[in-house]
Amino acid sequence: MKQSNNLAKEVYKQLRKESWEVLWEREVPRFDAGNAETRLARVGLVRAIGVVALEKGTQQQKRQTREWLARLLTDQEEKVRRYAMNALPKIGGSVEVEKAVLDLLDKPEGTREVEQLSHTLSKIGGQATLQKLESLSDGHEVLHAVEQKVKAQLAREEAPARIRLTAKIKATRQLRIHLRSRRGMELFVREELQRHARLNGRFKIVRTSPGCVALSALHPFTLQDLYELRTLGSIHFVLGVVAKNEAKQTQALAKIIASERTQLLCRKLTQGQPRYRLQFMRVKVSARKVQSIVNEAFLQCPDLLNDPRQSPWAIEIYPEKVGLSVELRPRVLPDPRFTYRKDDVPASTHPPLAAAMAQLAGVQANDVVWDPFCGSGLELIERARLGGVASILATDIDENAIEAARLNFASAGLSNDIVELRRGDFRNYEKITGIASGSISLIIANPPLGRRVRTEDLKGLILELYHIAAKTLCPGGRLVFINPLKIDSPVSSLKLKARHVVDLGGFDCRVEKWVLAS
Repeated sequence: MKQSNNLAKEVYKQLRKESWEVLWEREVPRFDAGNAETRLARVGLVRAIGVVALEKGTQQQKRQTREWLARLLTDQEEKVRRYAMNALPKIGGSVEVEKAVLDLLDKPEGTREVEQLSHTLSKIGGQATLQKLESLSDGHEVLHAVEQKVKAQLAREEAPARIRLTAKIKATRQLRIHLRSRRGMELFVREELQRHARLNGRFKIVRTSPGCVALSALHPFTLQDLYELRTLGSIHFVLGVVAKNEAKQTQALAKIIASERTQLLCRKLTQGQPRYRLQFMRVKVSARKVQSIVNEAFLQCPDLLNDPRQSPWAIEIYPEKVGLSVELRPRVLPDPRFTYRKDDVPASTHPPLAAAMAQLAGVQANDVVWDPFCGSGLELIERARLGGVASILATDIDENAIEAARLNFASAGLSNDIVELRRGDFRNYEKITGIASGSISLIIANPPLGRRVRTEDLKGLILELYHIAAKTLCPGGRLVFINPLKIDSPVSSLKLKARHVVDLGGFDCRVEKWVLAS
């Protein structure tokens, strides 16, 4: 068997380099005329012509290939049928192809062929597949996954579902909400909620842990209410917890996914067919186990469909001290809080972090704000949203960053009367901007961190930023920046007022606020 598979791979590698015309005019007739032994030896052709037709074929050539592969579904050799079934989804199905595959369900040759039929139908199946599955007797459990995938695909094509941000959630009793963020951001989230005049009295903070603020709702609310918090990363409804020592973990997780709470939330907050993507967070789980969980959940609740593609919901499973926390997260794209973000550059600040930096800077009347590494301008836009800004100066050494910031400023409605963009190295600030000593009240910046944007002398750059801040800030002026190094200000007149260690995607940095002494 191994030798046969190796031969098929070699034939495939050889033939996929040929043109479709050569395969069709020379290899296909040779394959069709061969005996069983020859056909098995050359079965790699089936895969090769499917790939070549997909990559280089015309619509007519794809149609001819599809028809030939469909004829192979009646071949006496299971391996030939299997290769044909595997190749067909790549170039698209048809009513005739779907019927030919469905006919095999009446007389599959063993479990492996049923599994291959399941895989193929999950890609090309439609209403005929659903009708066929309903008519089958017991014994085809593997096809439950097909039914779910086909239903999800049809629902996706008919009417893409979306999250209803303004639907009011009234059943708040015993409903736990997790506001998740990058580790280190939880204090910003908590403080923003506590300062929020309208939301603070509607939610109670139950617990704060790394990367998570847990809430209970005291009054009815909407998702749109929670999206007023600009520092949070994502909103999660806790569906339930499975104990660590739970013997039947798959069944327990499926029961929570299919629970009445999940159904109520999805029905209330989804316009269209509720679909979800199941993900295990911070732990690796086999695809087989994930599929077993979603299959079991589908048996308990056929109206809730697992669908990894364009799903409005994610069901995420987090390992916690108490066990596995099963959480429902709305997948709202684009993020309604940052719709002004029309362009981006490498190493731009994560929008909630930019909002956190602006809030950490605070509001002073008639602020004169400078970002010496403006990137796409998010920190400046978030600061402007808080009000009290007299003028904004954005500089960056990269022309692409200047153009991205210009586009985002316009999208955010920032007037050219208060925004000035200049390209150049911040160390030449006097030449490129004309900034006078003591004229800036706030410097807010995400400098190169030495990861995605390499810097020859990162330590020297950070030290120079401190020195330039001390020269350009007015008494009481603030420096708020992301510090990638454990370097304090060498200038004694700059006083540290706040420091937060935040995970920036696999590495920690310090978000700091320094104030120039009066």
